[in-house]
Amino acid sequence: MMLATSDLRAEYEVLGMVRGSCMQATHLGGDIMASLRKLVGGEVSEYSNLLKQARDEAIEAMIAEAKDMGANAIIGVRFSTASVTSGAAEVIAYGTAVRI
Repeated sequence: MMLATSDLRAEYEVLGMVRGSCMQATHLGGDIMASLRKLVGGEVSEYSNLLKQARDEAIEAMIAEAKDMGANAIIGVRFSTASVTSGAAEVIAYGTAVRI
């Protein structure tokens, strides 16, 4: 499946919007380590890993929805994130499913 953040310079049929969403939370130990890491500064790897995993799962869900529509590409891919509570985040991936 081809993913693009922009439009394509090719003929394609628009099939519709697709999206994938994933909600991830860290475990208590991860939250404690992140809190300590925030005191001394630097990358908070517990949250970086949380967001990477959520982003990957949201992309996979978006691709699955596009495949169900018969698409072979998704254009205009965007991401949105929201912090639902401390140590938990939602990532939404969305775009336009097309058939080239």
